Amino acid sequence: MPQNLLEQLRQYTVVVADTGDIQAMEQFKPTDATTNPSLITAAAQMPQYQPIVDEVLKSARDEKGESATDTEVANLAFQRLAVAFGKKILKIVPGRVSTEVDARLSWDTEKTIALARSIIAQYDEAGIGRDHVLIKIASTWEGIRAAEVLEKEGIHCNLTLLFGVHQAIACAEAGVTLISPFVGRILDWYKKDTGKDFHGADDPGVQSVTKIYNYYKKFGYKTQVMGASFRNIGEITELAGSDLLTISPNLLAELEKTEAPLPRKLDPEAAKSLDIEKISIDKETFEKMHAADRMAHDKLKEGIEGFSAALVKLETLLANRLAELESRTPAAV
Repeated sequence: MPQNLLEQLRQYTVVVADTGDIQAMEQFKPTDATTNPSLITAAAQMPQYQPIVDEVLKSARDEKGESATDTEVANLAFQRLAVAFGKKILKIVPGRVSTEVDARLSWDTEKTIALARSIIAQYDEAGIGRDHVLIKIASTWEGIRAAEVLEKEGIHCNLTLLFGVHQAIACAEAGVTLISPFVGRILDWYKKDTGKDFHGADDPGVQSVTKIYNYYKKFGYKTQVMGASFRNIGEITELAGSDLLTISPNLLAELEKTEAPLPRKLDPEAAKSLDIEKISIDKETFEKMHAADRMAHDKLKEGIEGFSAALVKLETLLANRLAELESRTPAAV
């Protein structure tokens, strides 16, 4: 009986669910799961997750005290909510969950480290081993430096919003556990910039991840590559063999419904024989390469702004929900 694309993909690649929807995870049974502020915001508005949201809000209010504003409580609640979803997700997936640091801290190494430690402490307190948690940090120079410190403390990191090979090399040299190059967002930029469409192996997002994967395997880096942000299943099938791929529920469903042969496209042994120049990245080289790569420069900035805006939206949603909850609670006599 012919296998569908999803079954074949799992032979080469760890499949990760790119969603905050617990029901979708139960359906597709991914090994790992990753969330971001936009996904948490979407999940927080689903009726079935309202009890989780309410519990987190009440806990944050107790911790902050009655004198704290709804906005202050909402800021703490968003951090707790990401972990609450993470804990629930880990009851379904056998591997790891990625929990994101506040994107507004992307240019601040020390604050990123502090928040990452706070997030991991919550998982520690819940008895969840660190091998099951990845802290998601934007791939700025400052974020990569934070990840380097955290990795030495046994806190594993997933460097997100990664668009350029300079970001990928800096992450590998910092000993980061995993990177998430954004395939679809790279494609979006080139389509807009050139006015052309791209398919299959010609997709610039696919080419970027292929280049990074081959570089890592050629030089024996331990950092894993997890392609992310897909626009179509063609991008996914071209990256069969990547260490991991994080895929939205709608594309997982399409892969599951499609029967066709799926050859392995990325292979560590093949990469070892390639002629690739080794590059060493310091801050000056990173900034020079970043400035020269218009796509990476634009998409990193846009991505951080987008995740930051999603956080503001989530905090507003939580503050409104808190006000609604407290208006229903009779005042103590």
